[in-house]
Amino acid sequence: MKNIVEIEEMITIPKSEYELLKQQVAWLMEQLKLSKKQQFGVSSEKSEYGQLSLFGDEEQITFDNISESETKEIKAYTRRKSGCVGIDKLPKNLPVEIIEHRLPESEQNCPDCDRRLHVIGNETRKELKFIPAKAVIINHVTYTYACRNCEKTSDHVPVIKAKSPNPVIKGSFASPEAVAHIAYEKFVMGSPLYRQQQDWERKGIPLSRQSMSNWLNRVAIDWLSPIYDRMHQLLCFKEVAHADETTVQVLHEPDKSAQSKSYMWLYRTSGEAKNPIILYEYQPSRAGEHPAKFLENFRGYLHTDGLAAYHCKLHDKIIVVGCWAHARRKFDDALKVLSKKSRKNSPIADALLQIGKLYKLEKEFQNLSPEDNFKARFEARQGRSKPLVDAFFSWCESQSVHGLLATAVNYCLSQRVWLEHYLIDGRLEIDNNRAERSIKPFVIGRKNWLFSNSIEGVRSSAVFYSIIETAKENNVNLFEYLAFVFRNAPNLDLTNLNYVDKLLPWNFNS
Repeated sequence: MKNIVEIEEMITIPKSEYELLKQQVAWLMEQLKLSKKQQFGVSSEKSEYGQLSLFGDEEQITFDNISESETKEIKAYTRRKSGCVGIDKLPKNLPVEIIEHRLPESEQNCPDCDRRLHVIGNETRKELKFIPAKAVIINHVTYTYACRNCEKTSDHVPVIKAKSPNPVIKGSFASPEAVAHIAYEKFVMGSPLYRQQQDWERKGIPLSRQSMSNWLNRVAIDWLSPIYDRMHQLLCFKEVAHADETTVQVLHEPDKSAQSKSYMWLYRTSGEAKNPIILYEYQPSRAGEHPAKFLENFRGYLHTDGLAAYHCKLHDKIIVVGCWAHARRKFDDALKVLSKKSRKNSPIADALLQIGKLYKLEKEFQNLSPEDNFKARFEARQGRSKPLVDAFFSWCESQSVHGLLATAVNYCLSQRVWLEHYLIDGRLEIDNNRAERSIKPFVIGRKNWLFSNSIEGVRSSAVFYSIIETAKENNVNLFEYLAFVFRNAPNLDLTNLNYVDKLLPWNFNS
């Protein structure tokens, strides 16, 4: 019969397996809860421990402990009268049409004495009238001239043809305004070409989506690509930039299935740039060679997320700056799987609170005087933000955790070098949210048109989104700007950078 020691040795292995299985089950339950939160919960990351929290440790309030006598009555909110405050205002630069309402001639006599009435006042009611777009056919008639005297007296007759502007697309009835409208609807309003085809048909104009697609591809190559290349050159002259990427599906791509993922990369200027530039670039993969090629002439700071592609292929003249919003998001995901009761005493709340203090300081630093903003921000960060950053990473190193919290802590520690880089220059930002906001229009558009049919199409889309989002960032009227480019570019020598510069969004005056 086996003794007690032998029996204990036999059960140690199942006990260790039990602990391992217990950890695996806990991890799977966290993943399940997080997946349900992401699918059915709100997407906002705001919480009482959020990045915009204005409270220190000593100011956190446990609401369960507030007595009834300590509560304060809050007066009911009264909605303001509609139209008094808000964005619903009639613009001053619109043409005004006046419609006068007068009494008929037969009713302009006094009902008491039958004498003639006269006007003693009026009241004005304003309305916003919308006139739907209309289509017209323009016939460009170009006349040719000859000399009648030379016809009679000379063996040489000079023939002179009047000048006319070059068409936006040779051999097509496309006009600059028509192409601008199609581009605006697709890339700004997110209306796919098949919906636009239906809309044209309802207006009595049979225009196929294949023709519209061909038009967009043609103008992107001929007239927008030189502008794109020039903006790429100007972006690389900057010292601070942002980068991000998202997926895109291309149906007909060499050596890839229609269901495979390709990527749309985004590069843009930072907040210190006078003329913002936003550029999209299609690539078949997420490999680091793509940003390395695009940014081979760039020297300076590059804000990114934690993607390894930015850390292994870029040349040594580029300093990668990490994103604290991504770091915070890891802790926020870990917090979401906890019950509300267990959140208050969780170390996750401590991490979010510490990151929130950094964001509170950044909000405060925005109020620094414009003259010495970047220098003052650098000095303020060194004196106030750096100690908080050091304390946060010391806290991370002291933690012994598992599950999603371990994922968040390990992410921050692995990204520490790049997360600390925002402290070394006042022009830098604490996160990469600027790039994420700029890539969002493409993501929203993708939800409507779903995929690109060809590589040519997705590259044209990248050019269009680059031009449009840059124009949007520079507060340019998008339709008028696109029509301006398509009217003028065919008549300019775009190998001359002086002419290309005239077509840049910030040089356009509507």
